[in-house]
Amino acid sequence: MKALVYEKAHPLEAFAVELVDVDEPHPRATDLLVDVRAVGVNPGEATIRQTRSAPPGGRVILGWEFAGVVAGTGPATAGFAVGDRVMGTGDITRDGCWAERVAVDHRVVTKIPDQLAFTDAASLPIGGLTAWEAVFRDQAGVENVLVVGGAGGVGSLATQLLKRTTSALVVSTASRPESRDWCTAMGADLVVDHTADVAGQLRAAGVDRIDLVFSTRGTAANIGWIADVLRPLGHLAAVDLTGAVDLEPLIQKSVSLHTEMVFSRIVAGHDLDRQGRILAELVSRARPIVTTRLHGLTVDTMREAHRIVESGRAIGKTVIALSNED
Repeated sequence: MKALVYEKAHPLEAFAVELVDVDEPHPRATDLLVDVRAVGVNPGEATIRQTRSAPPGGRVILGWEFAGVVAGTGPATAGFAVGDRVMGTGDITRDGCWAERVAVDHRVVTKIPDQLAFTDAASLPIGGLTAWEAVFRDQAGVENVLVVGGAGGVGSLATQLLKRTTSALVVSTASRPESRDWCTAMGADLVVDHTADVAGQLRAAGVDRIDLVFSTRGTAANIGWIADVLRPLGHLAAVDLTGAVDLEPLIQKSVSLHTEMVFSRIVAGHDLDRQGRILAELVSRARPIVTTRLHGLTVDTMREAHRIVESGRAIGKTVIALSNED
């Protein structure tokens, strides 16, 4: 089968991904074999491409957000049949979905209805799972939520899920007119500019406290104003905490901090069925967030997708359709 692969970590300027023939996946007993019809492209994959090389003589196949059709079922799978239309994530420790077929544990996959296009479905799994696990981990006393990076894939879905599942006031951050408009379309009650005085903007809008901040980008640099807007004993959920971070401003308010990485349950083999259940909820509760559709499993389309996600100005989700059937 065809797949997009690379050997050595590299920057976008030296894009070294190639389309080659590789062996078919070898499904495990709990796996589905899926014919991939569309893949979502994520900033995390760009980061891996920049930093992770294959072992000597090996190759890397990235991509862990897909929609497609079940082509085979393992003996320890349940609830799926050949021909089912599905979406899912896959496993960061295994070959990904930048390929014509992917083998994936059936517990991190859900069926999708016929009326949901493959490209639309492929925009939901990673951002939706990340948002769900982050914002619904601790909802006690949460009435006002601030989503940092509300126009991105994760922020877009967090805003939708909060508005459709809770009664919370949802504030999103965005700095450009087009991203502010997108946040409003996702359901945000208020949009503030994270490059300006966030606390002042909130006060001017009559918001005197934030119970939960969900930060999807720039968390380390924003710790100061995040601590400023959070109430004492509030909550910070973050998806991008890396390197040294000064948590002193949070400690002064006894803020609870939790991080989120969408593959944690998969890598640990812990409660994988929860992933599938959340994905099923996303199908019924979340609106697709595709803003850029590219076509064909090619080096050029993947390079363009990574240019978009690395620009820092992406809104919504970039999806690549592998077939003519959206």
